[in-house]
Amino acid sequence: MGSEAALPKWAWKPCIMGIDEAGRGPVLGPMVYGCLYCARSYQKTLSTLNFADSKTLKEEKREELFQNLKADESIGWAVDVIDPRELSSKMLKKNKINLNEISHDSAIGLIRKVLSIGVLLTEVYVDTVGDAEKYRVKLSERFPNVKFVVAKKADSLYPVVSGASIVAKVTRDRALRDWVLDETAENMHTSFGSGYPGDPHTKAWLEDHKHSIFGFPTLVRFSWGTCTSYSKDMVEVLWDTDDIDEDGSNGRAGKRQMKLTSVGFTPVKRKSEETESSGKGTHEQSGQLAMPMDIGDRLQIPKTV
Repeated sequence: MGSEAALPKWAWKPCIMGIDEAGRGPVLGPMVYGCLYCARSYQKTLSTLNFADSKTLKEEKREELFQNLKADESIGWAVDVIDPRELSSKMLKKNKINLNEISHDSAIGLIRKVLSIGVLLTEVYVDTVGDAEKYRVKLSERFPNVKFVVAKKADSLYPVVSGASIVAKVTRDRALRDWVLDETAENMHTSFGSGYPGDPHTKAWLEDHKHSIFGFPTLVRFSWGTCTSYSKDMVEVLWDTDDIDEDGSNGRAGKRQMKLTSVGFTPVKRKSEETESSGKGTHEQSGQLAMPMDIGDRLQIPKTV
């Protein structure tokens, strides 16, 4: 049910929320943040619904659990799908926004959206990104009336986060399954494996779909260090450009010559990107892509009870 639905009565009482992501490590496709929320009094029942860290479940089981939670009128959920083009743009811009910041902003956006519709959130459980205590303080400063528990492997410790993990993973898997490539070159296909840099099918897909001038299809996260190794045969592109800062103001007078590499097509792999693009310690290596939508478009509010 969409966001126009009346708020259920249980949402006026103290509620808990769990937040988790899917698709942090792959070089292909979106990153998806999901949340699940319910009345605090529903916690014991929630623990009986067999939610678990989505990485430990087969796709069929995740789909089954997702259908069950969607039908449960005592549960609400929402997702934020972050398109690969947005990830690349933010991570390669002049004033770079790293993946941790993007993740934090997505989680904050979900919390803000659920609060804005009138849900009385009193406790939020989050699978950490970066230092858990610093993340907790950051969230607490923005939402002082909410208690935050930020922990590693929260998706295996708290059922409400496990449920959020399932929401995020199923959303990403479905989106990737239905992904339609924007590009129209011949012989393009979406048999790209898991999307993780170490997957032979993903490597083969990147090799087959690279373009000597334009790089890769927009399915690819250009900001990942993985892309650098495929750029050795690329054509060097030079063009004259006015010196205009990102805020639209003129920097220095005159023009200068730019290389494609100067705007991030072949970034130098930093240590943080090594971790981000390795797929290690991230979600199960399966699934791929989705188109971006506003958080509110996917906010699911149960029927009034």
